[in-house]
Amino acid sequence: MSAHHRQLSLQAAAALLIFSLAWPYYYLRAAAWDWALVAAAIGAAAFAAARLTRQPWWWQAIHLLFAPLLWAALQLQISPIWYLGMFMVLFLVFRGAASGQIPLYLSGASTAARLAALLPRQARVLDIGAGIGSLLLPLGRQRPDLHLNGIENAPLPWLAGWLRTRGKIKNWHWGDLWQHGLAPYQAVYCFLSPAPMAALWRKACQEMRPGSLFISKAFPVPGQVPESLAGPAGSPVDRLYIYRIPG
Repeated sequence: MSAHHRQLSLQAAAALLIFSLAWPYYYLRAAAWDWALVAAAIGAAAFAAARLTRQPWWWQAIHLLFAPLLWAALQLQISPIWYLGMFMVLFLVFRGAASGQIPLYLSGASTAARLAALLPRQARVLDIGAGIGSLLLPLGRQRPDLHLNGIENAPLPWLAGWLRTRGKIKNWHWGDLWQHGLAPYQAVYCFLSPAPMAALWRKACQEMRPGSLFISKAFPVPGQVPESLAGPAGSPVDRLYIYRIPG
């Protein structure tokens, strides 16, 4: 079962549990259903299940809010075409979160400064999940000797990044990171989520040359000890985990 199917199953199980408890309660009292309360209870049950199964924090938030927001939206009596439009926009921006549990995170200039200090000269660098170019643009300004590449699979961030990096970053790819070869790169950087890290590390070890750098922001590779860390010790989200591909 895929990751998003598991999340749908969890939400469905929470709804089934609450309905099975609410139906006899309202039936025996001959009372009208309090749908706002039912929706809140479904959200609470789904959140509890997500916590117990150690889902990432964004999935916990989605499970908590999904049913209450659905009920609230139904009260507004908005035309269905607006829901379709909002869904399409969200999908185009957050496609990675739906398909691979990879949200859109922006790295920023402070991360670029730390990378600029540790990357070897003339290195060919790939930013996996390059978003709108928030890392590669400042990194290119600080280290013009680097050969910078980005890959992004969400259409709208990719388009925004392509427009921002035209004439500055030559290799701006749109595609699936799992289909993109890592062999040409001396350094690969990512700011993704805990979900893909183990598989991405295996891919890096299989394809990258020994001694190359694999750098992850905020999320370490499970079971691997980084060669070094960079960033403020009291801020895990800004920490860089630096690994060297073994021989």
